[in-house]
Amino acid sequence: MNALAQLGMVSEFPSENQSADHSFPVFDGEERTDYFVEKDGMKFAGTHLLVDLWGASNLDSPSHIDQALRHGAVVAGATILHSHFHHFTPNGGVSGVVVLAESHISIHTWPERDFAAVDIFMCGACDPHKAIPVLQAAFRPQRVDVDEQRRGRVF
Repeated sequence: MNALAQLGMVSEFPSENQSADHSFPVFDGEERTDYFVEKDGMKFAGTHLLVDLWGASNLDSPSHIDQALRHGAVVAGATILHSHFHHFTPNGGVSGVVVLAESHISIHTWPERDFAAVDIFMCGACDPHKAIPVLQAAFRPQRVDVDEQRRGRVF
């Protein structure tokens, strides 16, 4: 990971929320905690948001995008493990991901179309909806389209 970080491919900045203990607690021989969510009478793995940012700006800077996605992850209550971004030429688009203990936030940008596709998937106590105002502040889109899916529903 250190060699990739030197190339700017992986961030070495851990989240302030990051914990060294990634074990699952076991109580009285019961199964380990799976971090599934219970909401509105439904149990599921996590909330997956597909966020389209139209008329957006600042879509060609990997460092700006990394900072924005990290900030969104922290505001949503997630634990950042690492990030990786790639800057494409000649159009300047960026693709990347912030890997979270609770899943991920990824982005693909088309600066020539002022468009970004953001994918936010979080389990546990995180609230991915809290990341959306952070994205709005960072990219100033004229329009935001959000589609929500509950992944891993238990019936």
